[in-house]
Amino acid sequence: MSDKFQLQLPANSASETSDSGGSIFFIGTATVIIRFAGFTILTDPNFLHAGDHVHLGYGLTSERLTDPAIDIDELPPIDFCVLSHYHGDHFDQIVEEKLRKELPIITTTHAAGELKDKDFTAAVALDTWESATIEKGDYRVVLTSMPGKH
Repeated sequence: MSDKFQLQLPANSASETSDSGGSIFFIGTATVIIRFAGFTILTDPNFLHAGDHVHLGYGLTSERLTDPAIDIDELPPIDFCVLSHYHGDHFDQIVEEKLRKELPIITTTHAAGELKDKDFTAAVALDTWESATIEKGDYRVVLTSMPGKH
């Protein structure tokens, strides 16, 4: 058995519109793929490999200790991304380079500004308790920003 997980997608995954089931696929760190009601959602994308370093702010760096379960090039089509905050361990340089620039990214005001500076065109900034609605066919997901402390 390989030490690498395989992403198992249903045969009808592109047209899945049932709300009767879903899946969560853990990639590593805070990165997961959530599949539910026809949506494919990516959270806090980090695709660095073991030994790579990221900048965390205030002169701090962090070393990735494990490899991601899959590489960014192996992602299924993503409907939108949820980014908790803008640090390199949640949105790394690989993602900055390879993620679709027009992908909706629901995030903080600070992160949305940083993403726009890096040519991401669909960042949605939410302040605490604000909500955003993403629709796909007859289904919708409502995301509400919650207070948090890093």
